[in-house]
Amino acid sequence: MTRTDKRLTIFAYVVLSIIAITTIFPFFWMVSSSFKDASQIYDMKLLPSSPTLDNYKNIFEFSLFPRWFLNSFIVAACTTLSVLFFDSLVGYTLAKYEFPGKKILFTMILSTLMIPTEMLVIPWYMMSKNFGWLDSYWSIMFPGMISAFGIFLMKQFMTTVPDELMDAARIDGLSEFRIYWSIVLPLVKPALATLAIFNFIGNWNAFMWPLIVSSNSEMYTLPVGLAYFSSEASFQWEQIMTGATVSMIPLIIVFLIFQKQIIKGIALSGLKG
Repeated sequence: MTRTDKRLTIFAYVVLSIIAITTIFPFFWMVSSSFKDASQIYDMKLLPSSPTLDNYKNIFEFSLFPRWFLNSFIVAACTTLSVLFFDSLVGYTLAKYEFPGKKILFTMILSTLMIPTEMLVIPWYMMSKNFGWLDSYWSIMFPGMISAFGIFLMKQFMTTVPDELMDAARIDGLSEFRIYWSIVLPLVKPALATLAIFNFIGNWNAFMWPLIVSSNSEMYTLPVGLAYFSSEASFQWEQIMTGATVSMIPLIIVFLIFQKQIIKGIALSGLKG
């Protein structure tokens, strides 16, 4: 390695370290503040001088935070399972079967990706109101129970599954659904993992739609509940920071467990064509 290469390497490490510190510092400050009491919250110390768990006790005992947390988990988990099943089933149909209008149907599905979410809010709301879904899990979940992006992703991956495997399974007497479930799905696990991760994170962080269809505070999801809690606990920054810290825990766990799939999925979703 030449001297110039060493200098470039050192410079790259310095720049990346600065970016990493700048990115991580707000999260570090948030976690640190969650262990401070009201008298320490405005201190400029990075670490609390007298750490306390009272903030965590307060948000779980004297607020609806546990209910908001449960609501977000139910919504994120149910929509993720729904997306994995329906998107993979539609993607399998589009990838492995020929029928009239298939290309037109696929084009129409992709075209929905170009429609801004704000334009769909009113039709979604009217639909929820007419069906009596307002202030229920159904009203929050139904817009995310099937995804056009997920259909596209699964179709692209399933196209690469050899047709010979499916033909051999048909000769062995497997039904079409069994072929999809037992043969095709195991071969596209990276795509399923990627779709599950992105969908779970997206629904966990969803704010606008749950805010619109939920007027009862007990039906708030975590982002909506935190915004409501911030207004109720005005200037009680230590409790607001505690709530934000707890809300990050599931996403951190998901990332630590599936970080390899996330990286692989991002690469594959950009390369498959």
